[in-house]
Amino acid sequence: MPRQDGKVAVVTGGDSGIGYEVARHMAKLGAHVIIGSRNEQRGLAAVKRIQAERSEAQVDFRKLDLASLQSVRQFVQSFKERDLPLNILINNAGVMLVPEGRTEDGFEVHFSVNYLGHFLLTWLLLDNLKSSGKPASFSRVVNISSSAHRLGQIRLDDLNSSQRYSAHGAYCDSKLAQILFSSHLHQELRRGAFPVTSCAVDPGMVDTALYCHLWTPLRLAQGVVARLLFKTPAEAAATVLYAALSPALEEDCGAGYWANGRRERTAPPASDPRTQRLLWETSHSFMCVSCSRVLCAAFVTGGLTS
Repeated sequence: MPRQDGKVAVVTGGDSGIGYEVARHMAKLGAHVIIGSRNEQRGLAAVKRIQAERSEAQVDFRKLDLASLQSVRQFVQSFKERDLPLNILINNAGVMLVPEGRTEDGFEVHFSVNYLGHFLLTWLLLDNLKSSGKPASFSRVVNISSSAHRLGQIRLDDLNSSQRYSAHGAYCDSKLAQILFSSHLHQELRRGAFPVTSCAVDPGMVDTALYCHLWTPLRLAQGVVARLLFKTPAEAAATVLYAALSPALEEDCGAGYWANGRRERTAPPASDPRTQRLLWETSHSFMCVSCSRVLCAAFVTGGLTS
């Protein structure tokens, strides 16, 4: 990959696993990398490891909890106050097979962390991405998805999985939602002729902490299998870095769904224009409701003055 001097990248979940390897490699290439993570201790430790490996690395940490839409807004506000460009956004953080639960905003955890938090983050940073892109050097949004999207469903009347819950089903649904969003975002950007691309990447089966919620006997078995057959985080990061940095993927060449270093077809539901549009519109309505709640809470606590 070419040098990335002068470019700024945000990597969610960049404190471990694939995200860490992506952040580490980008910093090595000269990019200013901002790691967004909900765990401050792990985030700061990741920064230290990268700087210990390369003293001149420009990398720092900002707290970002994708299960909290307020935390997403605070992260974006903090970023905008620094008046930095934004050339690359890696939506990497995620959860898998977590027990049924709701976030502080009332959303199912997989839906919020894997999809909705990243939807809001991308939407709020879109102006920065647009202004940083150039005709020969587009800004890039890379959404880390999974082949599990092929088993997902989008039930617009039950995005919170309230009617029936399966941890595996909720994970697959959230990964399908990511791809629907990624594709529709790219179409919107093309319609506006903005110098930004959006793509989804499947890093494959990777030996990371994502499997920590497996039933204990299965987790032990998975650990053995993973060491033999799964990719390491560094190996899995290769396709992500290719999608984010390769000069061969400028403009529309960088769109689509990528796996194993090449563009692949998604499951048919992921390319359905109607579902893409309806999910997009529904997600925006969630943002409006959430924003209204924040404003009301601030008013009640005296956070707003007339």
